[in-house]
Amino acid sequence: MKSNEFDVIVIGAGHAGLESAFASSNIGLKTALITLNEKTIGMAPCNPSVGGPAKGVVTREIDALGGMQGIAADANQLQMKMLNSSKGAGVRALRAQIDKVTYSEWFINKVKEQKNLTLVIDEVSALNVKNGVITGVNTVKSGTINSKKVIITAGVYMKSITHCGLQSKVEGPMGLENSRTLSDSLRELGFKIIRLKTGTPPRVLKSSIDFTRMSREPGTNKKLSFGHFNPFYLPFKKQQPCFLTYTNSKTHDIIRSNLKLSAMYSGNIKGVGPRYCPSIEDKVVRFSDKERHQTFMEPESMQWDSIYLQGLSTSLPANIQEEFVHTIKGLENAKFLKYAYAIEYDAIDPTQLYPSLETKAIKGLYLAGQVNGSSGYEEAAGQGLMAGINAALACKGRKPLILGRDEAYIGVMIDDLVTKGITDPYRLLTSRAEYRLQLRDDNADDRLCKHGYEAGLLSKSNYNLYLKWTKQIAQVMTYLKNKGLSSVPTLSKKYKNSVCSLYELLKRQTVHLKDVLPAAKFKTLTQPVIDKIEIMIKFEGYIKKQDKYIDKFKKWEKIDISSIRDYSVIENLSLEARDKLNKIKPQTLGQAERIQGINMPDLIVVKFYLEQQKNDE
Repeated sequence: MKSNEFDVIVIGAGHAGLESAFASSNIGLKTALITLNEKTIGMAPCNPSVGGPAKGVVTREIDALGGMQGIAADANQLQMKMLNSSKGAGVRALRAQIDKVTYSEWFINKVKEQKNLTLVIDEVSALNVKNGVITGVNTVKSGTINSKKVIITAGVYMKSITHCGLQSKVEGPMGLENSRTLSDSLRELGFKIIRLKTGTPPRVLKSSIDFTRMSREPGTNKKLSFGHFNPFYLPFKKQQPCFLTYTNSKTHDIIRSNLKLSAMYSGNIKGVGPRYCPSIEDKVVRFSDKERHQTFMEPESMQWDSIYLQGLSTSLPANIQEEFVHTIKGLENAKFLKYAYAIEYDAIDPTQLYPSLETKAIKGLYLAGQVNGSSGYEEAAGQGLMAGINAALACKGRKPLILGRDEAYIGVMIDDLVTKGITDPYRLLTSRAEYRLQLRDDNADDRLCKHGYEAGLLSKSNYNLYLKWTKQIAQVMTYLKNKGLSSVPTLSKKYKNSVCSLYELLKRQTVHLKDVLPAAKFKTLTQPVIDKIEIMIKFEGYIKKQDKYIDKFKKWEKIDISSIRDYSVIENLSLEARDKLNKIKPQTLGQAERIQGINMPDLIVVKFYLEQQKNDE
C-alpha cells in the first residue's frame, strides 16, 4: 500500500476522531488521522470533565468495548466522583474532573506511538466520490489521499464562527483554525446541512477567588475508575475539590438589561443552541421565576492557575461578563483569563445515516460526533468508537456492529439520532433510555465485552479477565443460594424468626455481601465484582420485570425490513408514513416504530407487505 493510501481516513482528532482512529488501527487497519493542528488532539475546549449522568455510563461502555476515553480520563483525573450514589443503581454514574493539559498531551503521545496510525496535519478541502462510493479526500497541503473508508469527526469546526457580544470571528474553538470547505463538499454531495450553536463560560484566576464564601464539593472517597481492566485510582488526599456558589438577583438584573448585546438575543446567531445546557442569559429568560442558578468552580489543570465557571456559558460582551460575574458570592474580585463565547457551526441532519453511522448517500463514508448534531465529549467518543469499529469491520467484509437500546446508552443515542433526528444539539439523559435499569454503570462489561472482543478491539487478555469475574460471580451466587441463614450464626440470631437462603437475605437493604460471605472467599473478590453482585440481588425483581419488556421489544427488532427500498408502492400506507419511512429507511420494524408519526396500523401494513413479498419469492 502506497504512502498516500489507507484503509481508513479519520478527519478530526477530537474525542470522536481519536476513538475512531484507535479503533480501526487497533483492529489492524492502516489508518490516517487528519487534523488541522496538533493542539486539537484530545483538546477539551469546554468543560474540564468526563462523565456525568448517563455520560459516565457511556465512558464505561467505551472502555468495555476496548476504547480509549475511560483509560485517558483515569490517567489524567483531578477528581473522581460517583453521582447519585444514594439513588437507584440505574442512575448512578461516574464523573471525573480532568487535567486539560495532560489529557491532551497523553493522547498526542499515544497517537504518535500507535501502530497502524499515521498523523497528518492538514485541512481536508473535499471528499472524493466515484459512483456513489468514497475513494478518499483532497487536502490543502498533501493533495489527494486515497482510502477505502472515510470517517468525518469534524466536531464544531465546519464553517465555525465565534461570538462574544456583537463581535464575531471566523475561527474554531479557542481561536484555532476552522474547516472552511468540508461542509460545502458535503452539501454538493446532496447532504442536508444544519446550523447549530454551543458555548463556553469564562475562565478566571484561581488565586482571585474567595473559596471561603462557597460550598466545598469534594470527590468520592472510594476507589473508582472508568477503566475495567487496568484501573487507576488517584488517592483521595491528592484529588482537587470543586466549589459551588450561586447567581443572584443582581446578576440576573445585569444580564436582563444587556440582552440586546448578547449575540444570541441580538440576532447575530442563527444556529440552534442546546436545550439541556443553556447559556446563563437563556436561563435568566426561560426560568425567570428562579431566584438563583448554580455555578461550579472547576479546576482546569494542575499546570494552570485557572478555574472554569461551570454554569455561566454566555455570548455577552467581555465587559458585561466581568460585571455580572463580580456580583456572585466569592467571585467579587475574580480576574479573567478567558472570556466566554458562543460558537456556531455546520452539522448534518443525522437521519441521513444508517445505525452503523455510514451515510445512506455515499458508501464507505461515516460521520461521528458533534457533526451529527450531538453535544458532549462522551456522546462524541461513543459515536467515534462505533464508526471506527464499523469502518474496520466493513474493510474486512464483516457485518456492522449495531448496539441495541437494551444493550447500551451508545445504542440509545445512535438510534435516537438516526431515527428521530434533532432540533437542537443532542445530549444523553437517563430519561432517554427506557431500559436504564439494565444500562448501569456496574454492568457495562457484561453488556459489551463480548462485542468488543468479537469485533477484534478488546484484547484477549482483557476478555479472559472479564470471563474470570463472570465465573467468580456465578460461584458466589451458587454459594448464596445453597447456604441457609443458619450458616451465619451472627445473622441467624438477629433474624431468628426468618428461614431463608443467604441469597434471599441479601435482598434486604441493611444486609451486605461482607456480612454473609466467609472472609477467605470475600477477599478474593474485587470491589466492582462485590458491587455488581449486590446490585444484581437487591434489584432482581425490578430487573426481571424489565427483562419481560425487553423480550417483547426484541420481537419487533428482529423483523428486518431493510429490503424494502420504496415505501410509496405499499398500498394502504399513510402518506406521512410513506414519506418518513422513505427518508429514514429503518433497518427493523422496531426502528420504524420509533419514528415520530408512524402508528400501529402503518406498522401492520409494512409487516403484511413484507410477508407477502416473501411468500411470492
